[in-house]
Amino acid sequence: MDAFKERLMYFNAQADKELSKYPQLVGLERQTNVPKTYMAAGVVAFVFTLIFFNVWGELLSDIIGWLYPAYASFKAIESPEPSDDVQWLTYWLFLPPFKGAQLIYSKFLRPTLMSYQGEIDKNINKWKNKLEDVAKDAAQNAIEATKTEKSE
Repeated sequence: MDAFKERLMYFNAQADKELSKYPQLVGLERQTNVPKTYMAAGVVAFVFTLIFFNVWGELLSDIIGWLYPAYASFKAIESPEPSDDVQWLTYWLFLPPFKGAQLIYSKFLRPTLMSYQGEIDKNINKWKNKLEDVAKDAAQNAIEATKTEKSE
């Protein structure tokens, strides 16, 4: 049991180190006194539960498994640095070895995404900001509820 606990603590420390790269999570952790790793585990558990009980399951799995990687791959290919291409080329490694994916990318996906890239990025940032605001409000409500309970 001690070995399991040590592994869990090691994993928690590694996850905390990775999550510390995101200033929004660091700020939310300070406001709520809830560790970043618990927040991340909660989000993962929530998404898993939605997929498991098929509440938006198809949509969520498409977003997680295809839509986000496709857009991130597009951004990596179009960036001047070749180093970020490796992650996404590796992700798509399981695709068939013929050039169908390259044809679809060059004839359809790239022209479409190039023309809407600014709008897509703007909407992603807008939703990201809205989600951050919702998370901050939820954290503030949790803090106030905790203060109210302590004072009673």
